[in-house]
Amino acid sequence: MDKNKYVGICKVGEKGQIVIPKEVRTMYDIKPGDSIVLLCDTKKGIALVKSDFIENLTDKIL
Repeated sequence: MDKNKYVGICKVGEKGQIVIPKEVRTMYDIKPGDSIVLLCDTKKGIALVKSDFIENLTDKIL
């Protein structure tokens, strides 16, 4: 499988929490305390984006 892609399954816990698999945390350098932006669209689905990416994008726009 391509090192830049990941397919897996996450279970939703009783409190509605999910665990981001270690392989994905490593791919995106996600560490404890990092902020993740949740993007949702009822037709397109859910996306998780590391907040650093959004901040960099905002800086480029402004």
